[in-house]
Amino acid sequence: MSTTVSVPTVTLNNGVEMPQLGFGVWQITPDERATEAVLTAFDAGYRAVDTARIYTNEGGVGAALEASNLARSDVFVTTKLWNNEQGYDSVLRAFDNSLAKLGTDYIDMYLVHWPVPFHNRYVETWRAFEKLYADGRVRAIGVSNFEPDHLRTLLDSADVVPALNQIEFHPYLQQHELFALHRELGIATESWSPLGQGTVLGDPVIRAIADRLGRTPAQVILRWQLQLGNIVVPKSATESRIRENIALFDFELSEDDMAAFAAIHRGERVGQHPNDFIDDF
Repeated sequence: MSTTVSVPTVTLNNGVEMPQLGFGVWQITPDERATEAVLTAFDAGYRAVDTARIYTNEGGVGAALEASNLARSDVFVTTKLWNNEQGYDSVLRAFDNSLAKLGTDYIDMYLVHWPVPFHNRYVETWRAFEKLYADGRVRAIGVSNFEPDHLRTLLDSADVVPALNQIEFHPYLQQHELFALHRELGIATESWSPLGQGTVLGDPVIRAIADRLGRTPAQVILRWQLQLGNIVVPKSATESRIRENIALFDFELSEDDMAAFAAIHRGERVGQHPNDFIDDF
């Protein structure tokens, strides 16, 4: 039985409304398993899905879109360009491939997955993103894992400011400089691994807040992200956790709770630093 959940939206810098909570499908393969997970998420009330070419499950997401009783306009779909597809012509081919796998005639958000500064193709890549946007094939364009210097280099020649930057962001990595720059430039912050891939769930400060509120550590972390204004895309293939991760809109964290979260930043990553990530070239 489907659930009705009123998920708030974030207004992006081009006026497009994006759900603040979405469903991530990283590591959910093969396609059949991804389809099942996405349909469960739709049933739980999610109306945004975050995939990527490298996840090898765009086809599974597309099958869920087709199998659901939702209109295409009811679901906000994000996918991402992989590193070895950077470059103007390569982007256009990669976009067509993703579109075909998703079985749709447009994408809501298309992201440059990593800057890969070693190869220095992200400015040329962004020109192709701007063409896709100008042609109406994607409703919004953005980046992922871009550091402040990558954003500034991009903006030196860009006509379109990225709508968002999807970055590693969790209680132990609160990305203060990048978060402030996003605010200054009008770029939305989207968190990947918002739970630190589980590394922060046992933190005593987080557990104390969760115990006091009668919530799980995951729920209070996601609620903290939402109250910061971040977009979040938690991933799970387990139905109970899929439903738990959207049960966030009937409680709030206090100012003291938010201050307690701010104090546990450690600058610790669970993923690679964007300057070091050059996979698949």
